[in-house]
Amino acid sequence: MKNRHHWGLLCVVSASLVLSGCVRDLQGSTYSRGETRQLQQVEYGRIEAVSPVVIEGTQSGVGQLPGAIVGGIAGSAVGEGKGQEIFTVLGALGGAVLGSTIEENVTRAQGLELTLKMDSGKTLSIVQEVERVDAFQVGQRVRVLTQGRLARVSPE
Repeated sequence: MKNRHHWGLLCVVSASLVLSGCVRDLQGSTYSRGETRQLQQVEYGRIEAVSPVVIEGTQSGVGQLPGAIVGGIAGSAVGEGKGQEIFTVLGALGGAVLGSTIEENVTRAQGLELTLKMDSGKTLSIVQEVERVDAFQVGQRVRVLTQGRLARVSPE
């Protein structure tokens, strides 16, 4: 019986790790499939300021289900009868909260707030995910691609 709980726990943890690998990359050089073949406006400018930021992660609920399952399995291993049922429910609730927190932390990203002075004279501020905080420098020439309300910055 105890061995069965370990296998269930192992399966759920493995599934959680696989799902966390499906997190979407939002860097300026990465396009979603839906963004391809779409018309974008192009403007050029220069970076006036660069500030590192943290882009908060998602809480879509993907982490809650595996967390609740793991918590429920762990809780069901405690006690007998009514006590076991209570620990199963408490374990599932605690696991759901923990799973949601883990999802938010795993999907959190490093970003930069870029203040740009465009060749047209207007000033823009854009926050974008980056791999490295030194990806852009003050004074650097950049290209800004806009599509509706979305924009991305890339080196010129």
